[in-house]
Amino acid sequence: MVVDDHPMWRDAVARDLDAAGYDVVATAGDGPQAVRRAKAAGPDVLVLDLNLPGLPGVEVCKAVVGDLPALRVLVLSASGEHADVLEAVKSGATGYLVKSASTEELVDAVRRTAAGDPVFTPGLAGLVLGEYRRLATDPPPATADDPAVPQLTERETEVLRLVAKGLSYKQIAERLVISHRTVQNHVQNTLGKLQLHNRVELVRYAIERGLDEE
Repeated sequence: MVVDDHPMWRDAVARDLDAAGYDVVATAGDGPQAVRRAKAAGPDVLVLDLNLPGLPGVEVCKAVVGDLPALRVLVLSASGEHADVLEAVKSGATGYLVKSASTEELVDAVRRTAAGDPVFTPGLAGLVLGEYRRLATDPPPATADDPAVPQLTERETEVLRLVAKGLSYKQIAERLVISHRTVQNHVQNTLGKLQLHNRVELVRYAIERGLDEE
């Protein structure tokens, strides 16, 4: 699904994705419309502009991710400002691409977002990981012997550690010599055990416990 308030841009992105073999199930031109149509269509990936009339893109992201936990949100914005990137990620976006990206980069970003990989315009990934680390210093970490802490398998913990280090699912699969699908399954199982909703929350959980430094 493609959301942008500029009709020509919205239609162009939808055409490019359609030509690349994706099924564009819906489009929207403002925030409230985006929320309604996303909940009705249930897309796998939402390509979302931030500057929308009626309801800002970050609020749209919060609304749809809360009701559609399997949805992945790829922000496609004219802004490359760090504050906008971080706000989008905190709202549940799994990727952030600036509109100067080529059609090939957009198509590849949608493919990777659908697969569960974090996708960021070059230079922004380090910023996001740095923010994860800063946020992780705020809440006190849970102790390992706390009975409320879910127990992960050794392989789930191993995958979680690599996710926290910023590796993509493909890189994790290659590192552990397992399939991409197996990595996805481990991540989904871990999300369920920890009662988390997306990769953003998962990385924060891991960094809070120092798994990215092991």
